[in-house]
Parts: sequence; C-alpha cells; structure tokens
Amino acid sequence: MPASADALRAALRAHADPRDADGARRFFKTGPGEYGEGDVFIGVRVPATRKVAERFAALPLDQVDELLASPVHEERLAALFILNRRSELAARPRTRDEETQRTIVELYLRAVRGGRVNNWDLVDASAEYIVGRWLLDRPRDLLIELAAADSLWERRVALLSTFAFIKAGDPSTTLELVERLLPDRRDLLQKASGWMLREVGKRVDRAVLTGFLDRHAAAMGRTALSYATEHLDPAERAGYRALR
Repeated sequence: MPASADALRAALRAHADPRDADGARRFFKTGPGEYGEGDVFIGVRVPATRKVAERFAALPLDQVDELLASPVHEERLAALFILNRRSELAARPRTRDEETQRTIVELYLRAVRGGRVNNWDLVDASAEYIVGRWLLDRPRDLLIELAAADSLWERRVALLSTFAFIKAGDPSTTLELVERLLPDRRDLLQKASGWMLREVGKRVDRAVLTGFLDRHAAAMGRTALSYATEHLDPAERAGYRALR
C-alpha cells in the first residue's frame, strides 16, 4: 500500500479495540467541560501506534499535517511520532539539515497554536523532541512566547520543551519558565512545572532545585511543590511542603 495518510489510518484501525477506546475516553477526560472534551479515540494502544508510525516514517510532510488535523487522537499521535523521527534525523551532526528541521518545527507550532496538539500525552510525546531539540543551540524566545499564551497546551509545550535542555545539563530556561508560570494553578501546568523541577534536581544538580525551592516554595501551588519534592529526603520534603 502506498505511503499516504489514508494508508496510515487503515493501519491504525487494524489495531483498534472499542474497549480500549472507551477506557481512553475516560482516562483522557473527554467528557463535557473536561480538558479533553470531544476528543475521539479508536482504541489503539501507544506501542502499536509507535509501530505504525515507524512504518510510515517517510510519509510526506503535507500528509503528516493532514493527520495532525484529524479528529482521531491516535492519528495525531502517530503524526507526532513521525515528526519526532524526522526531526531526529535532520538534527544529526553528520547529516544536519536545518531547513528540514525548521520546516518540522513550523508545522508543529501551527498544530500547537491551532489546538491540534491538545492533550498532555500529545505534548509530552513531542515537545522536547521537536521544539526542545531545535532550540538546544538557539535563542529560546519562542518558549517565552508560548509560556505567555493563555492556552494550557502552549504553556505545557514551553515547559516540556525544556526537558531537552535539562538532559543536556542546562536548567536555566526551565527555572525561568516555572517562575513565570507560578500563578497558573491549572492542574496539568502544576504537574508539568513540578515534574520539570524534579528532573532538574535528579539530572542536573539537587542544589539548583533546592535553591529554587528556597526562593519560591511558599508561592508554589501544592501540586507543583509535591511533584518537585518527590525525590528529596523525607524531612526536607516535609519542610518545603509545610511552607504551603
């Protein structure tokens, strides 16, 4: 079957299970007023979605963009896995292709700003691998712009993109964004902020994390503070949490 968006859709549907679709709709909060309201699931599990995306890794980018516009969650996720892979290939030092990488980032940002990367799993599966990878050796004004948006998902993309920097040993942008977003008490932002802070402590320097907490713990939301302090010693963790 030729590589096309329709062929990928057919491949995904071969793995679809209505029981898994029902569970996914509950898990990803698709009910009225919930953060994933109206999202459509066909019941394809993530490992199967990854395998399908691998088969279609060479799909033309206009076809990937078509999938990102799909109402079906798993189709959008498969499209993001394809973009991750293409971004990785374009960023390899020996075969670096900045034009392709830039095109992928621009396509991705259109999808984010257009409300098509619109659940936490979609953001978490893509932001660091597309935007974070692109900005590793570039100015990071884009992330300040995303963090200033009202959109929950744009803000989460900003935070999760910094995971690439944390893994490279640079926590500076993470700390800046978390500080900017301290007043945002939305649960999925709280969790993302606390998660990234925790990773700073685990992967970069515990003292950097505790220094941030010394300055800001009293102003943090309970959820963010709980996530950020998970791997601290019990007494130290209790001390910071008592500040709330």
